[in-house]
Amino acid sequence: MTRLRIGLVGTGPWAERTQAPALAAHPGAVLSGVWGRRPEAAGALASAHGVTAYEDVDALIAASDALAFALPPDVQAPLAARAAAAGRHLLLDKPVATTVVGAREVVAAAEGSGVASVVFCTLRFAAETAQWIGEQAAAGGWFTGRAQWLGSLFGPGSASPYAASPWRRERGGLWDVGPHVLSVLLPVLGDVTELTALRGPADTAHLAFRHASGASSTATVGLSAPPEAAGVSIDLYGERGRVPMPSWSDAVGSFRSAVDALLQSVRTGDPHACDVRLGLRLTEVLAQAEERLGEARSGATGG
Repeated sequence: MTRLRIGLVGTGPWAERTQAPALAAHPGAVLSGVWGRRPEAAGALASAHGVTAYEDVDALIAASDALAFALPPDVQAPLAARAAAAGRHLLLDKPVATTVVGAREVVAAAEGSGVASVVFCTLRFAAETAQWIGEQAAAGGWFTGRAQWLGSLFGPGSASPYAASPWRRERGGLWDVGPHVLSVLLPVLGDVTELTALRGPADTAHLAFRHASGASSTATVGLSAPPEAAGVSIDLYGERGRVPMPSWSDAVGSFRSAVDALLQSVRTGDPHACDVRLGLRLTEVLAQAEERLGEARSGATGG
């Protein structure tokens, strides 16, 4: 198979630091160009990698075999559906959308045209965690799980470039890091069959799940913790005792593995486990959790 032409849609910190370097250096892909909502940023990113900056997203779609997205989810979804309808493969960021309707439109377009798709849930592609997830899913025998993902993106003194992200500030940790947690819990413990949710400080959310395997799990997610309290941990408990998830690194290498997965799916026609259908399911679960959080808030302020 000749190298896949992959266009980059988006120009923010994630595109600049992770996606563009991974695509430009990938032996099986060609970075076919860049489009962004800020033409000056698209020009700078394209120039850094010696490719064309497109003023029209449809022109980039026409010049590509696949599109990689680094956009807010509800900007990503309609453009991804447009690209899929044009027969272009999809390398999506998480979450696919923050509405179930938006995610379903992407799935319908992808299935209608038969294109391959991968949703970049980092833990499913980072070398250390991807292997661990596969091993725990195969082992089985789990009783419960516990996840905590507390970022300090909006915490005191934060200098993170992602703190300027309007959609993260609006939707909070539930939608930004919640997909990461679910991308681990679902393949190991099974689909979510029941959930409840409680609002914590700032954007923090406490979630409890029942899974198809009969196991349960809890998750605390947020982006506003003090820096001293920030951290990530996922622990599984079962017949082998407590099994903690290992740490991971190398975002560029992880994204390169996601490109590998898309190439494999394009070549074989076999869907990847992290395709748009998983993206839809993550959106469905998170939307239900958001609804529960709203109900809890209404109950707390009601008469």
